[in-house]
Amino acid sequence: MKQFKGRVIAKGSVSAEALVSHGGLNTLASFQKALQFGDKKATCGDQNNPDLYGKQMVGKALCLPMTIGSTTGGMVLYCACSMKRQPACMLFSKPIDSLAAAGAVLADVWLDDVTMPVIDSLGDEFLEYVKDGMKISVLDDGIVEVEP
Repeated sequence: MKQFKGRVIAKGSVSAEALVSHGGLNTLASFQKALQFGDKKATCGDQNNPDLYGKQMVGKALCLPMTIGSTTGGMVLYCACSMKRQPACMLFSKPIDSLAAAGAVLADVWLDDVTMPVIDSLGDEFLEYVKDGMKISVLDDGIVEVEP
């Protein structure tokens, strides 16, 4: 097991299977099917992200460098959480952008029955180490444990 320390954006602890993207996550393109067309598994619809395209994001530890895309990013994450179509957690190797952070924080504050821990600044080594299917455990203090 390997541990990484990051900054807590939205608190919580969870264990889930890793789903890794080495490119930025376009939140609108990725979650559009889940939000607009009723896809309860949140199958990634972003054709420009070969790491995630066509894969189920609900319940996964989404490991990525950053989010990209439009100013709707935060609202998309908040809506995914409110519809219970969110990843188990979002883990960023780089600092999170303010829009995505806003969506995660609003979901954490406004939604009583939903958790989606978000940790950023885990470092490039984190994203180089983690692979799809590895077991991820997020602890309350920003520690992320990765088991092969």
